[in-house]
Amino acid sequence: MPSFDVVSELEMYEVNHAVANTNKEIQTRFDFRGANVKVELNEKNKEIKIIAESDFQVEQVYAMLELHCLKRKIDAQCLDAQKMTASGKEMHQTVKLKDGLDSDTAKKMVKIIKESGIKAQASIQGEKVRVTDKKKDTLQAVMNLLREQKLGLPLQFNNFKD
Repeated sequence: MPSFDVVSELEMYEVNHAVANTNKEIQTRFDFRGANVKVELNEKNKEIKIIAESDFQVEQVYAMLELHCLKRKIDAQCLDAQKMTASGKEMHQTVKLKDGLDSDTAKKMVKIIKESGIKAQASIQGEKVRVTDKKKDTLQAVMNLLREQKLGLPLQFNNFKD
């Protein structure tokens, strides 16, 4: 029976490249010359820390980071910017990276599929949702339905089987 998996995976090496490119751009920009501005990636905790001298600079660096992520084909929905905090003379902002489907989002996806009237079967299997049906057209309708939803994180459809 045809099936596919709905996942939300983040490629950390692409995030690493986006952070490196943001740091390179900070070094070349005239408005950041002589300022203590940097972007650090913590792959273990899946978060990016932006450090700058003012809140305006933090916002500028976040915009640059977002742009570099989009260039590397990382969906901006996976960036979850936290509240800015002051620490001495510096401003800090933590950007958490959303990776994987949490159980609430997975349940919401299954509920959306069931309420839509599409007769496909959806089941939660760890950090993915498996959708099965007899017809490929039905599975494509489910994919389009999930793409239209605003779930707050990027979705990928993989492991398609006939």
